[in-house]
Amino acid sequence: MELLNAAKTGKKERPIKVLQFGEGNFLRAFVDYMIDIANESGKFDGDIVLVKPIEFGNLDMFHKQDCQYTVCLRGIVDGEPKVIKRVVTSVADAVDAYGEYQKYADYAKLDSLRYIVSNTTEAGIVHESESKFDQCPPISFPAKLTRVLYERYKAGKDGVVVLSCELIDNNGKELQKCVNEYIDDWGLEEEFKTWINEKNTFCSTLVDRIVPGRVRDAEEVKKMEEANGYHDELIDVGEIFGVWIIEGPAGLEDKLPFK
Repeated sequence: MELLNAAKTGKKERPIKVLQFGEGNFLRAFVDYMIDIANESGKFDGDIVLVKPIEFGNLDMFHKQDCQYTVCLRGIVDGEPKVIKRVVTSVADAVDAYGEYQKYADYAKLDSLRYIVSNTTEAGIVHESESKFDQCPPISFPAKLTRVLYERYKAGKDGVVVLSCELIDNNGKELQKCVNEYIDDWGLEEEFKTWINEKNTFCSTLVDRIVPGRVRDAEEVKKMEEANGYHDELIDVGEIFGVWIIEGPAGLEDKLPFK
């Protein structure tokens, strides 16, 4: 059976608007799914680049499938079982922050970039002293973010909206605090600190959707692929219910038309 790919989906090219730290099941069945619907409705017109923020693992299957994948949502709606299936085409590329540092940094300098999304687990937003400015990239996620935003600042680009999805209280504000601590630790210029805090928006968010991810039962996979008519190594299964509460400035929900 043919592997799902861009030729099969007829993916359209769109400007890269989102740099996403985390290529896991949750964000793909939640944020990337929402953006795909917003693209289809003509309200967003932007693609996502996934960033693998850790050293282990690989992105081989993403590249083999041109970052195309299926989301299958299951649940009870109005008392009846329901399945919603969507082939997500909103992801344009996937990049390894360690193995492809320059490519990753160049994505952060794009004029079209508007948002940075993260889900690096509840342990991801921490400040630790082992992360250094001259590491490519630094170790912790907030240090990676600080360094890549510095690349954007030095390139003379506009600030972005940072949407933190980690499961801690005030995740956006905690992330902003860590970024400021790294600026101080590394002795970076005061002008950069001003740019971070005045030209970028760090939003705290609350996310909710259960996403088990990959189907493990071989017979079930076979039935799904027969129904789909293609092979998909990245298929992502979750519940229908989903909510994303974003604490942000007036006007942001017009730019992120997820309602």
